[in-house]
Formats: sequence, C-alpha cells, structure tokens
Amino acid sequence: MAGKKGQLHLVLISLHGLIRGHDLELGRDDDTGGQIRYVVELARALGERDDVARVDLLTRRVLDSAVSADYARRHERLTNEVSIVRIDCGEDAYIPKEQLWDYLDTFADNALSYIRENRLTPDIIHSHYADGGYVGIRLSSLLGIPLVHTGHSLGRVKRQRLLASGLKRDEIERSYNISRRIEVEEDVLGAADLVITSTHQEIEEQYGLYNYYQPEQMKVIPPGTELDLFFPADGSEQDSPMQRELARFLNQPDKPIILALSRPDARKNLGTLLEVYGESAELQRAANLVIVAGTRDDVREMNSRPQEVLTDLLLTIDQYDLYGNVAYPKHHQLNDVPVLYRLASASGGVFINPALTEPFGLTLIEAAASRLPIVATEDGGPRDITANCNNGYLVDPLDKAAIGKALLKILSDTKTWQTLADNGLEGVRRHYSWQAHVDQYMEALHAILRRVEAPARQPPLRRPSLYHDRAIFTDLDQNLLTDPKSLASFISVMRENRKCATFGIATGRRLDAALRIMKQYGIPQPDVLITSLGTAIHYAPRLTADYAWVQHIDHLWNKPAVLRILTDLPGIKLQPKIEQSRFKISYYIDPNHAPGLEEINSLLHQHEQAVSVFMSFGQFLDIVPVRASKGFALRWFADQWEIPLEHILVAGGSGADEDMMRGNTMAVVVANRHHEELSALVDIEHIYFATKPYAAGILEAIRHYRFFRDCGVAEA
Repeated sequence: MAGKKGQLHLVLISLHGLIRGHDLELGRDDDTGGQIRYVVELARALGERDDVARVDLLTRRVLDSAVSADYARRHERLTNEVSIVRIDCGEDAYIPKEQLWDYLDTFADNALSYIRENRLTPDIIHSHYADGGYVGIRLSSLLGIPLVHTGHSLGRVKRQRLLASGLKRDEIERSYNISRRIEVEEDVLGAADLVITSTHQEIEEQYGLYNYYQPEQMKVIPPGTELDLFFPADGSEQDSPMQRELARFLNQPDKPIILALSRPDARKNLGTLLEVYGESAELQRAANLVIVAGTRDDVREMNSRPQEVLTDLLLTIDQYDLYGNVAYPKHHQLNDVPVLYRLASASGGVFINPALTEPFGLTLIEAAASRLPIVATEDGGPRDITANCNNGYLVDPLDKAAIGKALLKILSDTKTWQTLADNGLEGVRRHYSWQAHVDQYMEALHAILRRVEAPARQPPLRRPSLYHDRAIFTDLDQNLLTDPKSLASFISVMRENRKCATFGIATGRRLDAALRIMKQYGIPQPDVLITSLGTAIHYAPRLTADYAWVQHIDHLWNKPAVLRILTDLPGIKLQPKIEQSRFKISYYIDPNHAPGLEEINSLLHQHEQAVSVFMSFGQFLDIVPVRASKGFALRWFADQWEIPLEHILVAGGSGADEDMMRGNTMAVVVANRHHEELSALVDIEHIYFATKPYAAGILEAIRHYRFFRDCGVAEA
C-alpha cells in the first residue's frame, strides 16, 4: 500500500466539464453539473481520513481563451493530501464530452506517464462517467490495481429517453456517440471490482438494462452534502446580494418562494413547471417562482441546447405574462446556492425538482439540509431520498395537475410545512452527511483490497545495448510478408539503427508459428516479440517469457466458459489447435451468417465474461482476457523498459492493431490495410496513412516522422 502503513493512495478520474477547487461553474453547460461538485467534494472528504495518505483527482487540461486560465494549470493543491492534476488530452480546446472519445487514449497514456514519472503507487482507481471508465480500465489494467466506477448517468437510459422524445437513431448517434458510450459502459461493468450507485433504483432499473449486469458487485452509497455550507435560515441570508437580485424581478418579494435550481437542460422539465405556475392563479397568489437555470451573459451566444431551453423559458414567461411573479437571475456563484435555499426556507417556500429523470438529486439533499420541503419527480433518486427523509411529495413530472396540487399542499398548510422541514433536516443529517458517505465508501474499498492483490512486476533482465531511446513495432502478416523487396530494405534500415532503436513484432500468431514464418522470410529475431494477440511477451536474446505479464492478464479469464458460451453460435468455427493458446481463443467467422461483433460482445457480457473481442481481416475472430491486447502489451513493454510512447512507431493494417495506434504512439497504417476495420482512425490527426503497402509503408512513415533523426543510445 502507498504512504504510511495503513494509508491509501486513491486516484479519481473525471474528464469532462470544468473542474477546479473554487467557484465551481455549475450549470455553465451540460458537462459542468452535479458530477463536478461530487468528485471535488469526495476528494476533499477522503483527504481528511486517517486511512488515506493521498488523493489525486485526474481531469483534462484545457487551454482555451473561452474559459478561465485555472483549467490550464497542471496542478492545483486542495489540501496537503488532495490535488487536482490536469492531464493533456490531445485537444486543447474545451469541447463537449461527446467529442472526447478519440482523445481518451492520449489522456490514458499521459496519465500513466504522470504516475510513473512521479513514482506513484496508487492502490485504487475510481472512475466517473463512461469517459472516465474508459481511461480507468486502461490504467487499472496496466497498473494491476482494482477499479471502482460511478456511472452518474447511463447511455442506455439516455438513448431510451432521446428516442421517446422523437429523435431518430442516426441523429442520436451523430450527436451523442451513444453506441460507443454504451459499449464502454458494458466493458467497465465487466472490468470494475465495484460499481458505486446513489440509489437502489439505479441498480435495478438502469444498470439492469445492461448485458453485464452484476448487482452483487454494486453498492448503494448515497452522496453526502456539506452540512457546514447548507444549513437552516439564520437571518444571514436577508439583505444578501442574492436577495436583492431576486427582488429586482418581483412585485411582492416577501411572498413564499417556489425554488427550482438546475442546468438549462430540456430533461430538467423547467418548461412544464412554468406552465403549471402560469396556469394556476392560486399558485401565483400563494408564492413567487424563482428559476435558477445556470449562468449566462447573452442567450444568443450559448450552445444550441441550453439556448433553446432558456429561450423557451423566456417565451413562456411572456406567454403567461408572469413578469413580477417570476425571478430568473442571469448569474450566480457557488456560494449563492446555499443562500437561495435559505431564502426559500425563510419565506415558507418549497423546493421543486420536476426533472423527467433524476439518477440521484443532490439538490434535494441540499434543500433538506436547509430545512426546505421538497416536491420532486417520482423517478430515481428522489424515491430513496423521500423514503429516508420524509420531507416532501413525489409527482409524475408530466402531470401538471399533480405538480400544482403538491406545491399548494405544502404552501397552504403551515403545520405540514413545519413537519416536512423538520423531517428533512433530521433525515439528511442521519443519511446524507459526507462523513456517512466516506465511512461507507472506505469500508467498501478496504473490502476490495483484502481480496485483491496486485501481481508483482519484475522487469526481465536486458542487455545494456537494449536500453534504447525508441522502438518500432509492427504486425507480421499485414506489414512484413508478401513484398520481399520492401522487407529487405526495412531489415537493412533496422540493422543500421540497431544501437538506438528496439525492434518489436506484435502478431496474432502463436510464438512457434511466428518464429517459423519469420525464418521463412528471413526476418531477424526481434528484441521483443508480442504474440497470440498480446497475450504473450518474449524478450531477446533467449526468448525469455515475461511471466509477470502472464500473471497480470489471468485476471477474470475463464477460457472453458467462453468456449461453452460460443459453442452453438452460427457462422463461427474454431481454428486449428495450433492457432489456440492458453489465453487466446481463435475462430474463423463468416460475416454473412454470424452475429455482428456487438452481438457477440453482448452475449459474452450477458454470461459475465470480462474479455476483449477482436475481428481481423473480416474473417478471424479472437477472444482474449480483458487485460490483454497488442496495445496493452505494448504499453506494458514501454513501461518496463522506460521508453516513452512518443518514441515508439507502431505499424498496423487490421482491426487487431487499432489499440496499439491510439494514444501517444507514432502510428502508421500501411496502404494494404483492411479498410473497414481501421476506418475509425482516419480522422485522428497523429496517425499517418501511408501511400505504399507492406514494409514500404513503414519506411515511408519512418521518413515522415524523421524517426531516426535524433536516434541515440540511452545510458544504462
């Protein structure tokens, strides 16, 4: 374990949105919401524990004049034990989470470099949201440590909701990359040692939609709230800047407040709330309506989705002529939020969350801690919260009559208001403090660490001449065979630079088959030979096996179960025994009769098999352990031999090579590539597509990258 005896080093991963330790810009956009606050507060709360030595919150570094320079700082210390670490992600500009997918491998490579360069030995990775989960799988796999995951929201649920709203599937794919997100979520469920959820409904009704549904590996740990920040009205909220700001809008500012606080997102259903209020003269007599929907300078300059929501709100206010009854401030700071709750509480008002869906509902807890009764959607988290706190009413968010009735029931009965307010305050202190949250959280982490032991990693002995500062890795079949003339030229170039560059081969073939074909074509023995699709690594000069790698990838592997599951699958046939190995199952596949790759993955996930599935050349199907692939093996080698990924040139031509080429490596796709399988790489800027096939394409890339220009021998 890291740090002092009994103390842990925890790494949290949260990529999208804008994260800093002060003045969180919550509601600025769709990506900067409750998750941002949660991970920052979780990091702080964990840092106060005696059994936690260090917490690193990894997020992406943003260099963009449109956002604060705070987000370009590489390191921000929150306390002596807690830091925000900003990692370069391959794209400087601040972009939506849906556009991050092609940059996540770069983030993962840079995060691993940060951990290695600072000689850190984290005990657990905790990833947040699907993009964080993608990175979390890679880091936990390469470090051999447990992965904990919190989804916050889920792609399958979102797709259902978007389809129900009338959007077409192709439009959803184009806007949200939803299939890619769902595929990652399935992989995370298979790889995670623990999935933390906020509610039981999240487990049963949301994760239950996934093929890799394992409720026994999920634990409900409700988020906490800062009770020293959110507390009942004490008079300090009166004559505050926020009180004066609200008064600008209202004819009778002393009336009770119906408070709604959320991002400007159509799913938050604020338009329906305005219609309820606009259509009820009784509600308008009883209370003012305050809607705090993010921050804005000019609605016309906002992104399209929040712009549409706010425009509709303003038009609805005008439609019902609600001027003087509704406040909709343009700006608020993080420290204004507790004041808003206290103002509503002091007025005898009510907090409402009318969202169409609500995975948890942190604002409901904050309202309860502020002694403010609630009305909330009957979906998701509010069920658990009202069951624990008995502080309000649940309603169908599309039933306008029910919403109006619940609001009036609280506003018109002082005794009911008092009872609900007191219940909420007591319930939140018992169930939703940060102390209660981190106590349960750390108990769950210690349970994982008691049953999981990271494999020992012993670097193999190496000749001093192999301490090179760069390396070239290439596939065999698609790159080095077929064209003897270009192969001879490539071998000559490698021999000329053998003192400074490691030569590696990464192939789907077994070791013995690879050695035979290399001998047949006169290919010299490489310094590193990755075989059987990344499930075996051997080192020159004696083909020394990396047994630490074998131990590492054995995690969750169950070959007999995989064979049994796929026995009767149409369109696939096991390849000869010579192509099989302990950690690789190989089939021939007929795409005209076999299910698609997504269906095969789903079938394996349904049977709780954590594996990686690869299609090559449109006719070969391979299944390997979840921690194994050519890309993972390459990174294991680079980590062990201390060769920066930026100094490694990778050449490939089929789908099995894709994860070697993503991230920080230099990469070349030879011209004789399998087009369909590598089509996703075409738009990635740092991947070079050669105009020549086979080894000639690799030579072309060597010239393109000027690969040997600064070639030298690193000191042993």
